[in-house]
Amino acid sequence: MAYFIFIGDMFVMAFMIAIVIWVSMKSSRESTNKAARIPLEDEDIDG
Repeated sequence: MAYFIFIGDMFVMAFMIAIVIWVSMKSSRESTNKAARIPLEDEDIDG
């Protein structure tokens, strides 16, 4: 049973990594950088 859970976790991780790679390749560098700054600038007031 532990092997089943471990293999399932590995498939989920591979899927999430593939999604991140796919999204980062399809989006522009500017939008990727803007999204990466969201956690850093969450307390800034942008009007």
